[in-house]
Amino acid sequence: MPDYGIKGPTEGTGLLPWSWALERLTASHDYWVATTWPDGRPHMTPVWGAWVDDTLWFSCGPNSRKARNLMRDPRCSISTDKPQEPVVLDAVVTRVEGYDNASRFAEISTRKYEIEYSADFFAANALFSARPVSAFGLEESDFTGSPTKWTF
Repeated sequence: MPDYGIKGPTEGTGLLPWSWALERLTASHDYWVATTWPDGRPHMTPVWGAWVDDTLWFSCGPNSRKARNLMRDPRCSISTDKPQEPVVLDAVVTRVEGYDNASRFAEISTRKYEIEYSADFFAANALFSARPVSAFGLEESDFTGSPTKWTF
């Protein structure tokens, strides 16, 4: 990113390790999910979610704009909630089916958010798993030295 004065990988503090991104993906309270409307317009909304098995799981209403967009085009971008240390995923979602998965997500969500939603709640909604294709992260405190891209 030469237009921003970004240093090379051996300058500054260096590239961020994937463990840095995982900490933020795990700790984020909210995630911003960007999808596209059928006519190509962007659509972005916040969700609660959790990092599970190297993917980001999140739930939404099965008839919500987000769910309908993802069922039509499973590509999306997702960002963590702290703009000073963002992790942005370019990902492909799959619908997570089955009561066992809904139960698992209910347990994870209850621990993370300290609010209890039942497995029935998640089974009745759309549960998605977003597998990253690439990710980008940076630390604001080292804006020119820390930008890092990971590909999978």
